[in-house]
Amino acid sequence: MSHPIKIVLIGAGSREFSKGLIHDLILEKELIEARKVSVTLVDIDPTSLGPMLDYARRKASEARAPITFDASTDRQEALPGADFVLISIATKRMELWEQDFRIPLAYGVKHVYGENGGPGAAFHALRNFQTILPICHDIEALCPEAWVLNFTNPEARMLTAILTLTKVKAIGLCHGFYSFRRLASAVLDRPLQGLDVRTAGMNHFYTYYKLVDKASGLDLIPEFERRLAENLQILPPLVAYFWKTFGALGYTSDHHMGEYLGFAHEFMGTKWLFGIENRRVAPEESGVDGRLVFEAWRRGLEVNDMMKRDVLGQEKTSFVHGSGEPIESSGELAVPVIADIILDRKQWRASVNVLNSGGFIENLDQDTAVELPATVDASGVHPEQVGRLPEGFASLVRQQQAVQRLLVQAYQKKSKKLLLQALLLDPAVAGQAQQIGPMLDHMLQVQAPYLPQFS
Repeated sequence: MSHPIKIVLIGAGSREFSKGLIHDLILEKELIEARKVSVTLVDIDPTSLGPMLDYARRKASEARAPITFDASTDRQEALPGADFVLISIATKRMELWEQDFRIPLAYGVKHVYGENGGPGAAFHALRNFQTILPICHDIEALCPEAWVLNFTNPEARMLTAILTLTKVKAIGLCHGFYSFRRLASAVLDRPLQGLDVRTAGMNHFYTYYKLVDKASGLDLIPEFERRLAENLQILPPLVAYFWKTFGALGYTSDHHMGEYLGFAHEFMGTKWLFGIENRRVAPEESGVDGRLVFEAWRRGLEVNDMMKRDVLGQEKTSFVHGSGEPIESSGELAVPVIADIILDRKQWRASVNVLNSGGFIENLDQDTAVELPATVDASGVHPEQVGRLPEGFASLVRQQQAVQRLLVQAYQKKSKKLLLQALLLDPAVAGQAQQIGPMLDHMLQVQAPYLPQFS
């Protein structure tokens, strides 16, 4: 057996994400049989870190998986010797997300969702720059050969900042690529395992460029497009309009696609998805906040039904004390990619986020992040040469790349002027110059504890 592999997970207090990683490691038999694997869970909140460590050790013991787990609230203690560092963090997620959405709306910005695109996402990105870039500088000093796998949103903006402002080896990963794959399988009425499906663009804003029957090599795009045109109602309204107009189709969610478009509100309105305006208030309820609404939405439940059934309490009890939970794959690519590198598997992976430095997508800028397939082996991640995407769609992506670039420059130089330019360039802000300066001042004031100081 060769040298042991050390994985550090920063943001390990996130229950769902960390559980998925633990399950994936246990299921990755080829890796854990070939190498000794140790995992250090890192989180600044010891109250969430302790139960996660207990869970990890319990599941490894149940499965008799030879993985060792430990934990630390000090990343500088955890990082030395790391081969892989996975980062998935959020600070005051729901409270600040609501500000990201409602404050621009109060100044007349008709945007949607506000997490990865639109003016709110600029502040989301800057807050996470403040946290993640110091982590990356610690990685440069303490484990410079480690691979960084980023899951923190806004993914494209985060990865551009990491690869522009630090020297770490990094890729971004996200499970959003499954959205189109499931759609293609359903529209064609063919099992997904028989399809070669390839998409490219930007995180949450990508399109298909290859759809082939694996057995015969038959190009299925004509059949897919014919069937889809005959059954267009299966798509959400904005996604359907975008496909008919731009010939691009990827993430089948109006909310995620709409973040990057200035006209999304025409299809979706401007309600805060997790706000009081979107639900009934029961006479007996108390203690409902944005986080609870989000958790209900994520489970497809009504808030009050979830509270009556004490869904969160039951899940917590099962997590802390239960032992019968099945060990199932999360579908995330982190552990498979780690195994590909360690075992030199030369495995094709459907979606990674990298800089477009090799012109992998010909009609997108080369100095910012894109999402596309890649082959992974011991020497690293090798993106596929995609060629050109439909030009109308590519133009919209390039606009987002310009926003990425300006945000990184604004952070690097602490330049309020560059930050204002990034906001004005965002398609959701078009035609509202007089209101954006005051909106920027407002956001910098109310989120001052979490943002850089700009001058």
